[in-house]
Amino acid sequence: MPEMPEVEGLVEFLRGRVTGLTFTKASVSAISALKTYDPPIDALVGSAVTGVERHGKFVDVATDGGIHLVFHLAKAGWLRWYDALPSTLIKPGKTPIALRVGFDDGSGFDLTEAGTKKSLAVYAVRSPADVPGIARLGPDPLDDTLDRDAFAALLAGRRTQIKGVLRDQSIIAGVGNAYSDEILHAAKMSPYALAANLTDAEIDTLYAAMISTLTEAIDTARGKPPADLKDAKRRGMRVHGRRGETCPVCGDEVRSVFFADNSLEYCPTCQTGGKILADRRLSRLLK
Repeated sequence: MPEMPEVEGLVEFLRGRVTGLTFTKASVSAISALKTYDPPIDALVGSAVTGVERHGKFVDVATDGGIHLVFHLAKAGWLRWYDALPSTLIKPGKTPIALRVGFDDGSGFDLTEAGTKKSLAVYAVRSPADVPGIARLGPDPLDDTLDRDAFAALLAGRRTQIKGVLRDQSIIAGVGNAYSDEILHAAKMSPYALAANLTDAEIDTLYAAMISTLTEAIDTARGKPPADLKDAKRRGMRVHGRRGETCPVCGDEVRSVFFADNSLEYCPTCQTGGKILADRRLSRLLK
């Protein structure tokens, strides 16, 4: 799933490519992806792009017509950019393309989604706040308002595993499964640690790990075209997606815990005192 650093990379790429251009095409080929009907998606045609912003994992393309094209790539979605937009006919149900957008210089992009579980979401709205997922977002982890004390306040009293807290978009916006693994590995913290039980020193370490991990990932994503962002993300992972490989910090084997539709990865030596986590969602450490 694209998370905050990759989405930020996409936003910076689009901001540099489409700001000032006029929409000539906005057509949905996967009806399930379109979550709004008023204004209609084709009302974007004829309006010029005034800016591109990120809200958590959402991309927001603003126009001078007062309409925003907002999209969330979900787990298997991606953006495919074209300097020259193809003229081929898109057949609904026969292609992974969910949305095709074109601009007056001939460029454009497709939003695509792999697999059978369709979660990619597209919105045409008058305000980003009209998108329910944006309206409920917590603060951005790199926002100046989320300093160490504000971060501690978000954790206070939450008897929830810290892995889940980091992934909860209503608490902190933009972090998902992959970067929560990376943050916790950098902090040398178990994903099953309870947020409410963290000491001041542990909160200091976790906050610093969150800032450094996400800042480094954004720096890696910056300036890369969409086609290169996924590979850059994979190369930067130390534990996520690296089950069975060697931890780059201590040399132990990276382990996984599998859930219904994803997994978490961690290093036992770095994060759990050498203990192996049982492979079920609400498990405690094995004795």
